[in-house]
Amino acid sequence: MGPGSREDRAPQERIGPGRLVLVVGPSGAGKDSVLRGARARLAHDDRYVFPRRSVTRPPSADEDNISLNEDAFIALVNADAFALHWQAHGHRYGVPRAVDTAIASGATVICNVSRTVLQAARLRYQHVTVIGITASRDVLAARIFGRARESEDEATKRLDRATALRAVPLDVEIDNGGALEDAVTAFVTVVARPN
Repeated sequence: MGPGSREDRAPQERIGPGRLVLVVGPSGAGKDSVLRGARARLAHDDRYVFPRRSVTRPPSADEDNISLNEDAFIALVNADAFALHWQAHGHRYGVPRAVDTAIASGATVICNVSRTVLQAARLRYQHVTVIGITASRDVLAARIFGRARESEDEATKRLDRATALRAVPLDVEIDNGGALEDAVTAFVTVVARPN
């Protein structure tokens, strides 16, 4: 995403009138669980779109991603197939270009992203809401170590990075340290608000 790319549109060219809801938060905060709950509650309403991300890692039962190898992902980047893309934790992630059409038609698009793309998203779209999903350090630690997806050293590094979210400018923060249904209700309430 360099100068002259679509991410550098002038403000009057930003995509709208729909809204882009970006979900950020540390590992273990339960972003995917909250998104699954919100998707289930909003499934009957076609004004809400939950795009599938492309990711360069094996499929996971916890996430609804399209798993790609590095070469396939780079080919899609070169074909300008992503509205937003980034690298994190040794993997590449991309949100499909089709979200632009959905937002242009007035839909609310909701996706889990890295905080590194927030500025590019705000330049690209008229209406962006950033929701931070958080939990206490103890809750994060229990979840990160409990899922056993990585070595203890890698899990510790993920936990240490969790505090970095505090520096991210959020529009709304939702604590997912308690009952998941409470966090999902709070999330859906925010998403359902008008722009």
